[in-house]
Amino acid sequence: MSLDVAAPCEDHAGMISQRYQLYVERTDPARNMARYYAMEIEPTMFGEACLTRRWGRIGKRGQEKKHVFERQEEAVRLFLELVKQKRGRGYRPKTTLRHSRS
Repeated sequence: MSLDVAAPCEDHAGMISQRYQLYVERTDPARNMARYYAMEIEPTMFGEACLTRRWGRIGKRGQEKKHVFERQEEAVRLFLELVKQKRGRGYRPKTTLRHSRS
């Protein structure tokens, strides 16, 4: 195969077919709690699926953990399991207050 000619690539098995992202927060001023949890699934250089999780106090860097899977389905399964877990613990999508200008 020549590097000068673009060769068609028929192998789509290693590509992420859909974008998976989540950002949720859990706040409780009475307990001085202001936490975030973020996840996304992206392909690695080698075509694997990588689920990246980030969490911590809102406004701080927090922690990060990466999970690499051979198949996208495995990453999605963990993603959905974690979404269910976070909802059960009170995490909700970030709400923004909009002020109307009159």
